[in-house]
Amino acid sequence: MTRMPAISLAAVPGRRRKIIDLAKEVEKRGFSGIYCPSLGDNLALCEAIALATSEIEFGTSITPIYTRNVADFAGTAGFIHEVSGGRFRFGVGVSHEPAMKRLGITQGKPLADMRQFVADLKAVPRVGDQPPIVLATLRQKMIKLAEEVGDGMVFANGARSHMATSLSVLQPESRSDGDFFIGNMIPTCVSDDEEAAKAVNRRTLTSYALLPNYRNYWKEAGYEEEMNAVEEAVAAKDFDRVPECLSDRWLADTTLFGSAAKVREGVEAWFDAGIKTPIIVPSSAHGNQLDAIAECFALWD
Repeated sequence: MTRMPAISLAAVPGRRRKIIDLAKEVEKRGFSGIYCPSLGDNLALCEAIALATSEIEFGTSITPIYTRNVADFAGTAGFIHEVSGGRFRFGVGVSHEPAMKRLGITQGKPLADMRQFVADLKAVPRVGDQPPIVLATLRQKMIKLAEEVGDGMVFANGARSHMATSLSVLQPESRSDGDFFIGNMIPTCVSDDEEAAKAVNRRTLTSYALLPNYRNYWKEAGYEEEMNAVEEAVAAKDFDRVPECLSDRWLADTTLFGSAAKVREGVEAWFDAGIKTPIIVPSSAHGNQLDAIAECFALWD
């Protein structure tokens, strides 16, 4: 039996109705879920998906916890949970300092803030039952917190070779529990022109390589040379050199690229690495977002 991944959908202006139609197609094609990144209003998109689909699981991956009052979050999450018949997972995270700074938001301490957010969310009265809460994770302290206070975790751009180490802090019950979510957002570019596909994924991840928390994670995963080179380029303000620092070995460990057969094999490898829900994040070497989604659909035609 084919193990189907989930797929990432974002509703950019001008394509919102089309993306909702595509959500129906994702369900029809048997993907295991739809997960919506913080680009745009992903809670609004999840509400639309709740009403446009009937069976597929879906959620945010992730919503930054600082952008709304917790009572507002609880009301919206409870609504989507109820109208979807329990198919919604509320993925939350602290996001990244540059993104929050652009919104005029000052972050606190990630672990303490996340623990308090989950407690506050669960304590909001008169909003109905809350959906499963999935925490954005990279390193082991947040993974442990996800197990302690949440209902799962979601990585973004995790290193497949390091996943056994990352997940080793979980209790065996969590790893085997079908209701405990373990996902990873994986940049994916399907193309027989493998060099072009690699270039697309390298561009996608360059902005993450500029973030200290990601560099620290990838150093932990065995990519000290690459991340030290990135830091040297950043210190010299030679930002154009950053993509050159990101090796093919690192790229193959954090993304999927190349022919349909190679990408399908890569999805299987992510399942084998302990990720229960690999989440394809489509990009195209030859077109736009809609082309990228069509290319990923074709993987299992």
